[in-house]
Amino acid sequence: MVDPLVAQRATVSRFVKIGKRVGYSLWLIAIVLFFILFSTNFDGPFVTVVVITLIVGSVILLPSIVMSYAVRAAEREDRQRQSADKSDLDI
Repeated sequence: MVDPLVAQRATVSRFVKIGKRVGYSLWLIAIVLFFILFSTNFDGPFVTVVVITLIVGSVILLPSIVMSYAVRAAEREDRQRQSADKSDLDI
């Protein structure tokens, strides 16, 4: 039987992984476009694309990073609780 909390944590972890990939990909696009524009004249609609990709990437990336730390902390706490339970049984 699967603990519903563990299943929910796995679902959140999958969404976090997707969010991090999308956020970092948008940042990569923004950085590449920035250096392309840096070598040219910084004109045209690509400047807007750089700004939008940075903003959207940040908006997606921020909660993904925070939630990844939360999932890792919860998993670490579960492991510590399980090891404490095992040590209590050994006594």
